Amino acid sequence: MRILMAGASGFLGVPLAKRLREAGHDVTRLVRRPAESTDEATWSPSQGQLDPALVAGADAVINLAGAGVGDKRWTAAYRSVIRSSRVDTTGTIARAIKHLPAADRPRTLLQGSAEGWYGETGDRRVTEDSPAGRGFLADVVRVWEAAARPAEDAGTRVVLLRSGLPLHQDGGLLKPQMPIFRAGLGGRLGSGRQYLPWLSLEDWLRAVEFLLDQEEISGPVNVVGPEPVTNAEFAETLGRVLHRPAVTFVPGFALQIALGGFAEEALGSKRVMPGVLSRAGFRWNHPTLESALRVAVGQTPSAAS
Repeated sequence: MRILMAGASGFLGVPLAKRLREAGHDVTRLVRRPAESTDEATWSPSQGQLDPALVAGADAVINLAGAGVGDKRWTAAYRSVIRSSRVDTTGTIARAIKHLPAADRPRTLLQGSAEGWYGETGDRRVTEDSPAGRGFLADVVRVWEAAARPAEDAGTRVVLLRSGLPLHQDGGLLKPQMPIFRAGLGGRLGSGRQYLPWLSLEDWLRAVEFLLDQEEISGPVNVVGPEPVTNAEFAETLGRVLHRPAVTFVPGFALQIALGGFAEEALGSKRVMPGVLSRAGFRWNHPTLESALRVAVGQTPSAAS
């Protein structure tokens, strides 16, 4: 399969491109600088520029582009970056697909999204049928997903990857916590009662590959583990895996000072369930948080496939 990928240099994009190539797919990475190899192609999403020939030559497009939500303090300027980095890339790809002749359009667009769609859920379980929530990230996800609509209207199968928190010590949720927990200083954030929609990085990769092949699946898909846990449970389990205590906690007001607006997301609860994946028969290699954390920190080898 010929695959065009945006966001291929990120925490998720790098291992996904590697996995797809190992499976025999031809992956071309979209970059915003001059291309340096035959597997790269230049585009400019901020200008809405993407060579139609690149899109016409693809069987599928995967878009994971977007600035990290936890990388910087949420100033007004960075909130704008978070939004535009998602909407501009998605809109550029979707419009390019729409403007192609029907015979040249990619069959599939796997479009990055996030569990932020649901906003604050408290103890309530939510699935793909649940409505959008409130808050900055929920608003971003609404316009982000809407930007993919031209591709869907043109007849391309669009899968919205409402990803949770893939676990690996090299990035994402786990990377900044590892030194703290290894030093025996880890613990819950705020009350610890907020739910986290986790999954192993390996299972995230497997789920995306699964969805690439499942042509009957379209629309939103919660790419999360089979059972979310509370932040307190997460901290206790990570401490046990690392053989370190996890008895401290960071009060909410301290997070507000350190993180600004992002603290609301860090302290928010998202009890997100993988309804579509479960019904489609997807099986997690790491169905428990402890097994996911052990492979994430390198204690257990990743399963093949």
